[in-house]
Amino acid sequence: MPGVDFRLLLVTDRHQTNGRPLVPLLQRVLTAGAPAIQLRERDLSARELVTLAREAQAVMASRRSQLLINDRIDVALALEGVGVHLRSNSLPVSVARQLLGAQRLLGISVHAVEEAVVGESQGADYIVLGPIYETPSKQMFGPPLGIHTLEKACRLVRIPIVGIGGVTAARAREMRRAGAFGVAVITAILGAADVESATRELLDAVALYP
Repeated sequence: MPGVDFRLLLVTDRHQTNGRPLVPLLQRVLTAGAPAIQLRERDLSARELVTLAREAQAVMASRRSQLLINDRIDVALALEGVGVHLRSNSLPVSVARQLLGAQRLLGISVHAVEEAVVGESQGADYIVLGPIYETPSKQMFGPPLGIHTLEKACRLVRIPIVGIGGVTAARAREMRRAGAFGVAVITAILGAADVESATRELLDAVALYP
């Protein structure tokens, strides 16, 4: 099983960058640290996503940073060393694991403790659980789960749990105290005027509670 070596996961959405091109923005992020990057550009074709992933790999080459493709196992398999992050309603983790093999990182988004337990049992390497706090981008998944749900999941699941939804640096510290391995963000970095400072602040927050 691949090791999860990131405390911060940056989920991309090139429509939430305040008009700035995504790849140069990722390059700026990587000057401040090495979060894992999940390409979640769901409106792109497979060919367009492969092109974008290769551009991202080029700027990540000098950093020990993991690249994950959102839900597209075919795209990940077209690239070397790239993992997959599944949606909650995607293929079962066990099926995805068979397709990907044992050496690629595989994560899944879940919205309940029970789903996290199932994801672990089927062979996920890590779980993204949320939304923990109120956030416009996750309203479709219902009300925020809250910190106590995160604590419960962290008690019951042995693989790393990454919290998402309304994350700030202060909330990242709270989530780490609750047992989260790390946090995932979108606009907290991509929407920031100073993406380098935002990245450093979040990396410092998640590192405070090893």
